[in-house]
Amino acid sequence: MAIHPIDDTIAAIATPPGTGGIGIIRISGPDAEAVFRRIFRPHRPHEIYQSHMLYYGSVVDCEGRVLDEVLGVFMKAPKTYTREDVVELHSHGNYLVLQSILREIFACGVRSAEPGEFTKRAFLAGRIDLTGAEGVIELLKAQTAGAAEMAVEQLQGRLYEMIETVRNALAEILAVIEVAIDFPDEDVEIIDRELLLLQLKERVEVPLRELIKSAEHGKIIREGIKAVIVGCPNVGKSSLLNGLLREDRALVTAIPGTTRDTIEEIVSIHSLPVRIVDTAGIREHADPVEELGIDRTRKKLAEADLVLFMVDGSTLPGKDDLALYRSMNPANCLVVINKIDKADPGILEQVGAFFSEADQVEISAKQLVGIDRLRDMLYEKVTGSSAIKEYNSCAPNTRHRVALEKALAASLRLKDILLNGLPADLAAVEVQCGLGELGDIVGLTTPDDILDKIFSEFCIGK
Repeated sequence: MAIHPIDDTIAAIATPPGTGGIGIIRISGPDAEAVFRRIFRPHRPHEIYQSHMLYYGSVVDCEGRVLDEVLGVFMKAPKTYTREDVVELHSHGNYLVLQSILREIFACGVRSAEPGEFTKRAFLAGRIDLTGAEGVIELLKAQTAGAAEMAVEQLQGRLYEMIETVRNALAEILAVIEVAIDFPDEDVEIIDRELLLLQLKERVEVPLRELIKSAEHGKIIREGIKAVIVGCPNVGKSSLLNGLLREDRALVTAIPGTTRDTIEEIVSIHSLPVRIVDTAGIREHADPVEELGIDRTRKKLAEADLVLFMVDGSTLPGKDDLALYRSMNPANCLVVINKIDKADPGILEQVGAFFSEADQVEISAKQLVGIDRLRDMLYEKVTGSSAIKEYNSCAPNTRHRVALEKALAASLRLKDILLNGLPADLAAVEVQCGLGELGDIVGLTTPDDILDKIFSEFCIGK
C-alpha cells in the first residue's frame, strides 16, 4: 500500500464493477462536505445538509452539465464508518457514469482510495479493532451462510472480547510479578505461586487452547474442503455430482468414459463449503484423450481432503475397482455404493464386504435416494463431529492462530518458571511475550507491514 497522509480526502466506487440498478461512490475525509457542495445540485436548495439524510438531486461537472440524477447523503464525523466526514452518492449503476462522477471528484483535489483504506481509517480511528477489520474481509469472502455468520460475530467484536479477557488475566499476573521484582529483598515470598499457576491455567491456558481448537474448525468453515469423486467408468460419478448440486451440471450417458476432464462446483453442506470434483473414470486401455483425463484425476486425488470412492452396487467389483480402492487411504475415503435401486440385496451385501475398512453409504444417484445421508456422512467425516456449529461464533484465522500458539507457548514457559521457583524477572519476560502476541491479534502492537498486508486484501471502496 502506498504511503499517504491520513488527513487527506479519499474516494472510490463502493459497488462491484458491471451494470446494476445502483452504483455508490464513497468519499471520506475533511473535504468531503466541500466536495459534496461543489458537485451536487439538490432538487430543492439547502443551505445546511442534515447529517445522515438522503437528498435527491444531480451531480454536475465543472461546466454545470448534469452527469446523473442521484441520491446524496452527507454524514458528519464521528458517527460514520471511518469516523471522518463521509459522503455517499447513489447513482445509476452504469460503470461509465460512475467513472465520470469519480473524475469530477478527483478534479476537486480528492485522491483515489487504496484497497481497504476506508476500513483502515476506521481501525486507525479506533472504531473497530483489527479482528473487526478482518471480520469485514471474511464477510466479503464468505461462501456459505455459516461463514457469513462467523464473520459477523467477529465484526461485532466477539473474538476481540475473548482475546481481551485473556490479556486482562495476563496483565493481572504481570502486576503481581512486578511487585516481586520491585521488592526483591523482602523476607516474605510475595508471589503466591500456586495461586498464579491456577489463574494461569484457568484464565489463560484453557481459553487459549479453546481458541486454537476453534481456529481449526473455523478454517474449515471459511475455506471449506475439496471432495473428489473417483471410480471406474459408468459407476455414476456425474450423476452423483448432479444429485449433490440438485441440477444437471455434468453430462450423464450410459457410455463409459463420457467425462474426459474434471468438473468442479461448490456446494454448501450444513454451511460447510465443499468443492466437489467430478473426475474421469479410471480404467486400463483408455484411449489417448481419456488417458489425459485420468492423469488429471490422479492429480486431483493427491490434492483431495476427502475421496468419494464410487462403485456400482448392482454388480460385484472388478479388478479395476479393487486396484483403485487399494490405492486409497481408508481414513479419508468414503465408499459410495451406487445404483441400489437396481441392486440385489445379496449382491449389495457382498459389495460392501469388499470395502469394509472404510466408511460406506448406499445411494441411488439417479433416484436421489441416500443423498442426504451421504451429505451428513461427508460433513461428519471432515469435521469429526456433527456439532461444529458451536465453534462458529468465534473462530480465529491463520494469522490469529499463529499468535495464539506463540502466546500459549509463552504461558507454558511461564508455568515451568513458576513451578521451578525461578526468578520473577524471567516470569515477567514470558508474560510480556504473551501480551505482545495477543496485542498483535487485536492491533495494539501489530507491525505496519502486517497491517498493510491485511488491508491490501480488501477491494477498493471498502
